[in-house]
Amino acid sequence: MELFEAIKTRRSIGKVKDEPVPEKLIRQILEAATWAPCHHRTEPWRFTVLAGDGRDKLRDALVASLKTSMDDPETDENKQRLEKISKQPYRAPVIIVTAIEPTENDKVIREEEFAAGHAAVQNMLLAAHALGLGAVWRTGKPLYTRTMCEAFGLSEKGSVTGFIYIGYPDMKPAPAKRKPVDEITQWYS
Repeated sequence: MELFEAIKTRRSIGKVKDEPVPEKLIRQILEAATWAPCHHRTEPWRFTVLAGDGRDKLRDALVASLKTSMDDPETDENKQRLEKISKQPYRAPVIIVTAIEPTENDKVIREEEFAAGHAAVQNMLLAAHALGLGAVWRTGKPLYTRTMCEAFGLSEKGSVTGFIYIGYPDMKPAPAKRKPVDEITQWYS
């Protein structure tokens, strides 16, 4: 797939088939991530691949994380919220948990570590698309808790940055539109 075609045709694919994705393809996606740009060559990204029963780890972390924000997890409404979130990890056969473990170096700016991690995610999404897979990058409040970071072995300074759900597409996304470049660009010569 040609680069500009991949960029313009990649879409978030939220509905995928429940069939295994070969490890070889997941490794290619992870390899693509490691070629993202990063200041000072810190490579701050960390990945956890969850498949099969391994997705239970995310289920448990999502439930525990959501519970920390509840006054009373035993209300009917909160039980429904917990039940709903507990099903999320099973929407795709593979989930890659993305995280940043910032480098301890006075020259390294924390925000640049996150920029590198987000560039790695974009590489992963493009690689999945080029391999004929569907992928969607999910975030949300439970992601940004210490409970979630601890579940995936991150330090006090580390952060989970998202969950990439991957599988074979089971939907055809609508074409997307973008603003013309001239609407969002200023030129000075």
